[in-house]
Amino acid sequence: MKSKDNFEAVLFDCDGVLVDSEPLTLGTLRDMLAEHGWSMPLAECTRLFLGRMVRSQSALIEAHTGQPLTDAWMHAFYARRDAALHAHLQAMPGALAAVQAAHAATSGRIACASGADRGKVELQLHKVSLMPWFEGRIFSGHELPASKPAPDVYLAAAAHLQRAPERCLVIEDTTVGVTAGKAAGATVWALCSQGDADAQHALRECGADAVFGSMLELPGLLTPPR
Repeated sequence: MKSKDNFEAVLFDCDGVLVDSEPLTLGTLRDMLAEHGWSMPLAECTRLFLGRMVRSQSALIEAHTGQPLTDAWMHAFYARRDAALHAHLQAMPGALAAVQAAHAATSGRIACASGADRGKVELQLHKVSLMPWFEGRIFSGHELPASKPAPDVYLAAAAHLQRAPERCLVIEDTTVGVTAGKAAGATVWALCSQGDADAQHALRECGADAVFGSMLELPGLLTPPR
């Protein structure tokens, strides 16, 4: 796979694309749900919540725990999640080189467009020293009328960069995110780092234009063929 287009902007998801945060975040969520009466393996928690806002699943959580999803519970979750991220978060292998390549290929027109809350996104980018590449170009689904799988966050990022969504490349890793990018009208390349055939199929089924296995590959993929 090589880029056949000279994309005018590259819009990166954050979790699972720039930072290896999903096992930490979902592990914290799984533990807290178990403490409130809903026990499940991490794989099941991942299936249910990957790429989604926790609050968007409030009905599901309340049905299994028998308790309301309160602001206090969410604040406790954010605190425990952030502590885990502070202690253990790492960048995805190859993320820095991929960001640098995208920045060079688009004359700096890159952005981070995440379904997560801004505090989490900024914490993570600071933690792995990627914040200087995205300062002033971070977009959170929490701050828009609808988060992923709605296209709002990608449309906002494209508008800020003054580029049509159709001329933007989105880098995603979840079916929810791929759906959002395609709904925005962008080209979407999906990272599937686990190399699982079912996961790759699911990403293609929801519209991914291409699937690749590592952020280490992205600099080469962004280079137009000669």
